[in-house]
Amino acid sequence: MCEEKGYSCGVLLAFLAGGLIGAGLALLYAPVSGKEARDKITELTGDLKKKAEGWTGDLKQKVESFVDEEKAVIKAAYDAGREAMAKEKAKFESPQ
Repeated sequence: MCEEKGYSCGVLLAFLAGGLIGAGLALLYAPVSGKEARDKITELTGDLKKKAEGWTGDLKQKVESFVDEEKAVIKAAYDAGREAMAKEKAKFESPQ
């Protein structure tokens, strides 16, 4: 999917990972107490987990709908091929 848009998935993943690491380091070096920093990190990871679950659900739905559409297209092509073959076969079997 990334390649279709001209992006490399590795570059996108590296960018996201760098952002997350940077955010974590910013929280760790912020002038707050250790407990506050841990609470912020816990909250941040919880939010990221929820977002990731939402993304995987959306991705799963998109993949399933794509597969269903492709199955329908392949089935239609298969049925059309069988019908065309039956018509051609009937031409040769019928007396002329």
